[in-house]
Amino acid sequence: MTTHQGIAGAEEPDCPDMTVEPLSSACATAVARGEHACFGISPFNSYFSTDRIRELAAWGLARFDQVDFFVPDAPSAFTFEALGYTPEKAAWKARRQGQYTRNKIATALGSLGMDGAGARVLGWAELDANPAFGELHEQGLKQYANDDDFRAACREATSWVLAGKLPGGQAPDETQVEHAVRYFLAELPLFLDTPAIVGTEASVFCYHQPPDVLRRLYAGELGWRPAAGQGFAVVTPAGRA
Repeated sequence: MTTHQGIAGAEEPDCPDMTVEPLSSACATAVARGEHACFGISPFNSYFSTDRIRELAAWGLARFDQVDFFVPDAPSAFTFEALGYTPEKAAWKARRQGQYTRNKIATALGSLGMDGAGARVLGWAELDANPAFGELHEQGLKQYANDDDFRAACREATSWVLAGKLPGGQAPDETQVEHAVRYFLAELPLFLDTPAIVGTEASVFCYHQPPDVLRRLYAGELGWRPAAGQGFAVVTPAGRA
């Protein structure tokens, strides 16, 4: 099990004002514990500028003992395949944008006086080598295959994402959804048991816009529940989208 420790050389950053919406009472408890935060940083989302990542990092470091940044780099290729790219082209685009995102995180953390910023990124290379992540990912694939309600919720979330990327409000077809849902299933372990992955007792996954499937997951409406100590919070700069 990989354990991440605090970042050496970090200065005490000014703490930006953030609006924090835990998705459940258990999530609120994980926020209050302040042990670990995992920020989801989407590679192809312009919301995550270097300045925005810096704000999130400064807030996280002021509120939590440890912080990490989840970058779903390689899994982004699944979305591009669904949009019609060849697997080779999709993988190339995912690698290129993933590295660009890692560089933005390094720049943001460097501006806060932090050493070892690269060790704070949880991308596919790091997670694929993590036994706890591998077990959770495999369990998610089985849940998707065997649980009709869970599968429908995952596909609905995937359809919503794809619809925003297709021209003219076009609805994705079944084949496109089946390709792209692998992206969500690759993210799923971080929503269910980040503590097991990073070696903590509690963790809060922080993102600005959760799909409905995550609200249902944390409300206990699906067939798989997050682990004890796992939380999720909608975190946005106060007064801004």
